[in-house]
Amino acid sequence: MPHPLKAIGLMSGTSLDGVDVALIETDGESVAAFGPSRTYAYSSDDRVLLVEALELARGLTDRDARPGMLADAERRLTERHAEALAAFFREFPGHRDVAAIGFHGQTVLHRPEIRLTVQIGDGPALAQAARVLTGGAGPSLVYDLRAADVAAGGQGAPLVPVYHRALARGLALPGPLLVLNLGGVANITYIDADADPVACDTGPANALIDDFMKARTGVPVDRDGAAAAAGRVDEAALTRLLDHPFFARKPPKSLDRNDFREWVTLHGGLDLMSTEDGAATLTALTAACVGAVFPHLPKRPATLIAAGGGAHNPTLLRFLHERLGIPVLRAEEVGWSGDALEAQAFAFLAVRSMRGLALSFPTTTGVPQPMTGGIVVPAAASQGS
Repeated sequence: MPHPLKAIGLMSGTSLDGVDVALIETDGESVAAFGPSRTYAYSSDDRVLLVEALELARGLTDRDARPGMLADAERRLTERHAEALAAFFREFPGHRDVAAIGFHGQTVLHRPEIRLTVQIGDGPALAQAARVLTGGAGPSLVYDLRAADVAAGGQGAPLVPVYHRALARGLALPGPLLVLNLGGVANITYIDADADPVACDTGPANALIDDFMKARTGVPVDRDGAAAAAGRVDEAALTRLLDHPFFARKPPKSLDRNDFREWVTLHGGLDLMSTEDGAATLTALTAACVGAVFPHLPKRPATLIAAGGGAHNPTLLRFLHERLGIPVLRAEEVGWSGDALEAQAFAFLAVRSMRGLALSFPTTTGVPQPMTGGIVVPAAASQGS
């Protein structure tokens, strides 16, 4: 087996919270050691710019186009990632010898049905910044990790199941196991012994709740699920929302952050609800969306592990347990870092990409055959532009 490499993953998710930085040591097949992780929050101005980028990107037909302020957003995003790396290395100078960086970028458009996915973020520029920060030739940097899968007819998401599978091998829990990532969009990985993992996006998670709370309170989060806990779920509205055709489709399937926004506006009736009832109904929607995928899985899951920002919402975890009827564990309860999990996954994927190993599979994205992906900026190529 190859010697494990020290690798950093950089993740900016659909919740638009900030840049997650996480270090692991891996050969791309297993994890030899977990290093530190940190989150560097976006400013309110950063978030406004990224929200504007999401709106502008809805009209894109060329994945390389950066019209108007989309180019500004890409520069800002790349700068924030470079600043996050700099802050990480200041705090952990002993890890400047990192060999690989996985750079997810920011997804601003995801339309796999027309073979289009757009992640902004300037890989070569960030590779150059990483070389300056680390000295010497710098680490290899891998970016644009979804494009090859989508170009081949896959969904391009989720990409983390292969990492979930590597972590799950060390657990002794009743199976099958369901790993649920609660970011802006929710996605699952179904793991049953050595069978290929099954994965898909299940529906909205934090994105709709955050947008609703921002519109009602000016604060883009339901902290600790407090508003939802004080509200009442409108079951009739929930039934209407679950009539979306997405839920009848079998995995693999994926979503754009904003796919459900208009549907919820048309069928949710949130404008007639109190803030608490609206938050409760949207939180219940996230839980019910996970339940809607159960009939499409090979077997009923026995245990669920929740990770991502939504795993900090006790009301959401309670709704999941009540609606799914299975134990719901936070990632930390099984020795994982729920907040760092996705960033760790992109460090893992970077090393897999450098080794030419598969990142996605027919059962995870619907790609015709197991596929590697990503654009690699080799260490030596990072020395100049």
